Parts: sequence; C-alpha cells; structure tokens
Amino acid sequence: MRQVIIIGSGPAGYTAAIYVARANLAPLVIASSVEAGGELMNTTEVENFPGFPEGIMGPDLMQHMQAQAERFGAEVVLDDATELDLTGDIKRVTLGSGETHEALAVIFATGSAYRKLGIEHEDRLSGHGVSWCATCDGFFFRQKTIAVVGGGDSAMEEATFLTRFADKVYVIHRKDTLRASKIMQDRAANDPKIEFVWNAAVTALHGEAALTGVTLTDTVDGSTRELALDGLFIAIGNDPRTHLVHGQLDLTTEGTIAVDGRSSRTSLPGVFAAGDVIDPTYRQAITAAGSGTVAALDTEHFLAALPAELLAQASSS
Repeated sequence: MRQVIIIGSGPAGYTAAIYVARANLAPLVIASSVEAGGELMNTTEVENFPGFPEGIMGPDLMQHMQAQAERFGAEVVLDDATELDLTGDIKRVTLGSGETHEALAVIFATGSAYRKLGIEHEDRLSGHGVSWCATCDGFFFRQKTIAVVGGGDSAMEEATFLTRFADKVYVIHRKDTLRASKIMQDRAANDPKIEFVWNAAVTALHGEAALTGVTLTDTVDGSTRELALDGLFIAIGNDPRTHLVHGQLDLTTEGTIAVDGRSSRTSLPGVFAAGDVIDPTYRQAITAAGSGTVAALDTEHFLAALPAELLAQASSS
C-alpha cells in the first residue's frame, strides 16, 4: 500500500508529485495511457511559465516536470484510472490493466478538456492557428486577423483580450443573440476591432502547415462562405474530468470538484483535488502548478495526523 496516489499528470499532478516525493512519501502517479502530460502536450510554445525567458514547448515543459518528480522518487505509470473507491481509510484505484493500487491519500488532478468543434483538421491545426486559450497564444497573432467562436462570457473576454494583439477579431456565433452578460457584450460591441458574425457555424478549416481560413455555414438558410483567418480561438466551454468521482465527491454548480476554501480538501477525508478540475475560472499552467503545491502540502499534513498503525501499513507494504 502507498501513502499517496496522484491521478493526473498535468502541471497540477506533476507539481504535487514533486512536493510529495521530496517529502519522502514515494507517490504513485497515474499519468494516463494516451494523455500523459495533459493539455500542454498539445501546445506549441509556452511563453508565460516563469523560469523560461525564451519560452518552452509544451511537451518539453511536461517532460521536465515528470523528470523532476521521478528524480525525487515518484513512480509514473502510463495507464488510466478506471474505477475509484475513495471511502474508508484505505483508498483503492483500479487501472485499465485491471491492477488495483491502495493508498492512504489520493490527489485527484485530472484537469479539464476544452470542448471542440468536432470538425476535420481541428486537432491537426491545433497550435498552428487553432487555439483554445487566448492568454496562452494571443501574443503570436500580432497584427493578424483572427476569430473567436462562442457566445458566452469567456468568448467575449477572449475576443476583447485578443484585440491587444490582432488587427481584426471576428466573433462567430451560431445565434443572433449572445449568452454573455450585458457588461461583457457591451465591452465587445464597443471595441472597434471586433466584428460579430451572427447565425454562423464554422464547418471547415483550411490550411496545410497553418490555418489560412474557415468555411462558415449560415445556421438559418444553410448557405456557406469563406472567411480568411490567421487564427481561430474556440471558446465554447470546457468540461472538468470528474466522471470517476461522480457519486463520491461533492461537485460545484460549475461541475468542478468542491474543495474547502482555498485548500485542496474535498468532501472525503484523505482525498484532495488540484488544478483545472477545481478551477472553472483561470485554467492556466501556473495556477494549476500552484494548486498542485497546495494539494501536496495538505496531503502531507493529513498523513502526519494519521494513527501510527495506519501509517505502518503503508510504510511496510
């Protein structure tokens, strides 16, 4: 039996692993069989993570984090958690291989997934003109023509932010009214760089090495037209990866895992959560890493307060 199992291998999971491993708790990191490293594995250059003045490629950053965690004694398993039993003093995590691991504490850091348009070439052009994060990638579109897809507050915020860099920002929305709050709508509508494209859906992406434009289909009459673009930002929401804990942990109205105040403590003793899975607002690599630190320290304090006989079971396994 382990003292700590960490589920997830993005910035939150690996940062938690670094801290827990340095505390000599030898964590097991369930990193996923196909999504090890999290969303940053699909990102090109990261320029806003402290410590890399020249920027760093997303996959390289995650490989550095993994290597640092392993250096201090974390064990990384490239498999998927398929079932959890988080009740009781001993937590059980079943993997896709059928193997079951036990621990006294679990840190849940599975992140969130951006909603996609679900059209051809979306994944291929990710990082090459197609993005889900304005604060991550907006800098690369100075004096360019770009578009934001979406009609909520996030889309309006992204569009407004992107006017700092781009010469022209289209907002493409399937309807003729927005879901966004009035203040966010007014801010976008009053920006001279923003133009709304109503009753339109992006149905095709164009470009080989990088995005060159999109096909728009009118949601009312079905007509199509081409729109030349250098970049497309998709802001139609994201979904925290919480399916494994439904019915076990309390969730917020946003669907994220509920934690106690600024801590990482969930509704079950010995279960902690970190990163995008608890954060419906910021969703940045650096905030996820900070959240992983909180989870690691909370876990250390929890384990230090356990009865000696329980700790003996883990240390002797």
